[in-house]
Amino acid sequence: MHTPVTIIGAGLGGLTLARVLRLNGIPAAVYEAEPSPLARTQGGMLDIHDYNGQLAVAAAGLMDEFRGLVLEGRQQMRILRRDGTVLYDQPDDGTGGRPEVQRGELRQLLLDSLPEGTVRWGCKVTEVRALGEGRHQVVFADGGTVTTGLLIGADGAWSKIRPLLSDAVPEYVGTAFVETYLYDADSRHPAAAKAVGGGSMGVPAQGGDIMAHRERGDTLHTYVTLTRPLDWFAAIDFTDRVAAATAIAAEFEGWAPELTALITDGDTAPVLRPHYALPDGTRWGRVPGVTALGDAAHLAAPNGEGANLAMLDGAELGKALAEHPDDVEAALAGYEEAMFQRSEQVAARTAEFSELASGADGEDTAELMIEAFAALSRSGPESQVPARRGPDPGPVEPETGCQAANTY
Repeated sequence: MHTPVTIIGAGLGGLTLARVLRLNGIPAAVYEAEPSPLARTQGGMLDIHDYNGQLAVAAAGLMDEFRGLVLEGRQQMRILRRDGTVLYDQPDDGTGGRPEVQRGELRQLLLDSLPEGTVRWGCKVTEVRALGEGRHQVVFADGGTVTTGLLIGADGAWSKIRPLLSDAVPEYVGTAFVETYLYDADSRHPAAAKAVGGGSMGVPAQGGDIMAHRERGDTLHTYVTLTRPLDWFAAIDFTDRVAAATAIAAEFEGWAPELTALITDGDTAPVLRPHYALPDGTRWGRVPGVTALGDAAHLAAPNGEGANLAMLDGAELGKALAEHPDDVEAALAGYEEAMFQRSEQVAARTAEFSELASGADGEDTAELMIEAFAALSRSGPESQVPARRGPDPGPVEPETGCQAANTY
């Protein structure tokens, strides 16, 4: 294949695609809006599954390096009652079926696997123009432009590329995360650290729950999930750390203090992350010269599969292009059909679990969650019940300007 690939977005999916293309001798350039790899935190822990995310890592030829990122023992999962009683405690089974890694470290691994200059930093897309015959022009905020015969949207929830394919726009799903961090937890927050254990912990309840996991460096990362309208969250001043933590903790009045401490004792200001999703069944017909992957293609509320699916999308798209060097449209059509089916299967399982949980009281919700995490011990997508996880390193020297990085 001689058509260079223009990838918008240097997340896990876009970087996996760039790596697989490189292994197959296909030139690609990645354009990222952020000014550098360290411009913001890259989220928390990810469990990379052996039936999708790890397949992508293998396709990228990075399994040995990936294993070096795995945090041993972090597959432990605990389910607690709101009074702190432990209902379920599954140790890390050591199989590596869903090993935990830091999102930022995984992203850096992919960045380091690409030649210097592959990723062009500070290239924020402001407009995309269809030129006909499968060609598109991308316009950047600095005035630079790139014209390409193959454009890939890997730019997340608010993709600038998706409108070329579909009129679908993300919609608020009625829930949001509020994130907090506790540092040096074993020494400074021993009761909360004991409650979380060595891996992940969940305390389910109607209308809201508390999830937390242990990251590298004795850090506890908490995701409080609340089912509330957006205007409820808008009434909270999240710039006031104490007031915001107090308001969120009030929703868990009567819970064990070691659990509410994950909110009130946070070492960072609480961060609000509303959950958005594309409408169910979002698809599109074949549009020449362009496609999308990951959240740009099938944004869903957090379900434990987003990063895994994005990476598998990238790997499968890269392989499809390599396998059809003389027929890019056939490659894209085959990729899209498989991608739609994968994401729809995950969405169906998520909806089934959510429907069951919505009709359950606190104790029944806990039992459903226990069944969910027990299923995680059985490998394969059919056995998985969604687990909630958070949303998206050494430096790579940025290129200056977006104009002439690749113009096709």
